[in-house]
Amino acid sequence: MVPAASLGAFAIAAVLLILMPGPSILFVIGRSIAYGRLAGVLSVVGNALGMLPLLTLVALGVGALVAQSVVLFTIIKVVGAGYLVYLGVQAIRHRNEVVEQEAGRPRSAWRLLGEGFVVGVTNPKTIAFFVAVLPQFVDYSAGGIPWQLAELGVVFVVLALVCDSCWALAAGTARAWFATSPRRIGRLRATGGVMMIGLGGVLLLTGNKH
Repeated sequence: MVPAASLGAFAIAAVLLILMPGPSILFVIGRSIAYGRLAGVLSVVGNALGMLPLLTLVALGVGALVAQSVVLFTIIKVVGAGYLVYLGVQAIRHRNEVVEQEAGRPRSAWRLLGEGFVVGVTNPKTIAFFVAVLPQFVDYSAGGIPWQLAELGVVFVVLALVCDSCWALAAGTARAWFATSPRRIGRLRATGGVMMIGLGGVLLLTGNKH
């Protein structure tokens, strides 16, 4: 078990990082603007699920190898960035289509979860946080290091779920307000797509040391 004092300090550090604009937040906002609140929340859940394999690898000690390997880290980064660009292009291409939820053809929940999962599992910020920050809050004298890392990681995932869901609901609400005009909702979808494309470009330019 992680000491209560360390757990509290870690929670504060985690919230500060989660609230910092990055791949997860911009992705969720982009999804909510493009497809609505439900899509945003499902993207948040998928993103959180994508963190679990990273957490498992870090707890087993594999995460450190990824962080130290420029090749592996770059591959993960490029895959994640490319996928974000693809999602952004799709949102722009289909910006003028009738809103699927309103047309009785809801966007597949599994598809939204899957898209969020890919973004979560390839998020360089999460990888760096799990590898560099989690070990600093572990009580090595207490033993059970993998379990302590897992406990801290679960706290991070839960906090990310709560905070990112707030972003999704807020962005989705703004979208619903603009949705009274088809032209405006088309522009919002395009804006969400541009955000995701821009985010993909930022990830590609982010150095391994970050």
